[in-house]
Amino acid sequence: MSTALHPALKKMVFRNTNRRLGRYISVKPSNSTNRHLAYGRIILDHSTPSVSFGTGDRETALICLSGSCKVRVDGESFQFAQYDSIYLPRDSKIEVRAEAAADLAEFSADVESRYPLRFVPYADVAKDPALKFSAGGPSTARQVSVCLGKNVEAGRLLLGFTISEPGNWTSWPPHEHAAMLEEMYVYFDMPRPAYGIQLVYVNAESPQVVTAVRDGDAVLMPAGYHPNVSVPGHRIKYLWAMAAQREKEDRRYGVFNVQPDFT
Repeated sequence: MSTALHPALKKMVFRNTNRRLGRYISVKPSNSTNRHLAYGRIILDHSTPSVSFGTGDRETALICLSGSCKVRVDGESFQFAQYDSIYLPRDSKIEVRAEAAADLAEFSADVESRYPLRFVPYADVAKDPALKFSAGGPSTARQVSVCLGKNVEAGRLLLGFTISEPGNWTSWPPHEHAAMLEEMYVYFDMPRPAYGIQLVYVNAESPQVVTAVRDGDAVLMPAGYHPNVSVPGHRIKYLWAMAAQREKEDRRYGVFNVQPDFT
């Protein structure tokens, strides 16, 4: 049976984005439905211990998904452990180096202004109830961590991650915010046989996306509602990254429209 994507989905669904060593950008405005948001992975080991790059005209965020590494930014150094993150201003020079292994997700968006460099240890997020909190009810319970939100000054980027209870729905009730924010999900730490089902739709009768998602996959939400669900006995875990449509003005976390049937 063919696993090829329908042509209409090739700019919304990206598979196995964590399969390459080094630094590789999988999603960018030129190959996706995104106008601003780009996403890639930095995966290091003994054979590829470091990468260097410049942010150019894009503000950039890194979050460490596993392992540990050192990130050097314009002469400053930061030691990363799991879930530590950093906001990198545009026009910065970056080096990421790991002694053993590290897996980082990278998100970026074009900006006109330069905002301050900010390292965000996950220990600081975990002890702030405005940044790490429980959400949902019996069949929608999940933990939400906001890594780059109101705690970080930026132009477009918002970043965090959600971990469901096994078999639960998340991003529930179904909501959308496309006029202000474009968004994408990147699924991580979901070893087989774990998988989830992701939906994206404006009209529930004819959804644009209904697809199984596994570790390393990414799904974009150019418009519409976007709930998902994990299979029984397994959690769905995903990074969520958003880019404001209007720099600074639309960068607001937690502002959304709930699907009327579920208000």
